Amino acid sequence: MNNYHTTYTNQLIQEINATPGEYLPTLLNIVRSFRESITLKPAESSFRQGWEEAMSGEAMPVDELWTGIENDG
Repeated sequence: MNNYHTTYTNQLIQEINATPGEYLPTLLNIVRSFRESITLKPAESSFRQGWEEAMSGEAMPVDELWTGIENDG
């Protein structure tokens, strides 16, 4: 484990230890939700979700995807 990882792990442990016990379930939910929101889904489930969205009409036509986006370059 590198210093960067150790430093943040120790800080997280300190914050957890400083949290009143009755709030630990909520803290766990917050941390779990955060991790799940930043973790990439497997390609198969991403494709399946995209396919379902496309089949239900939740997708935009390709020619509209870049409408309104300015090219600053």
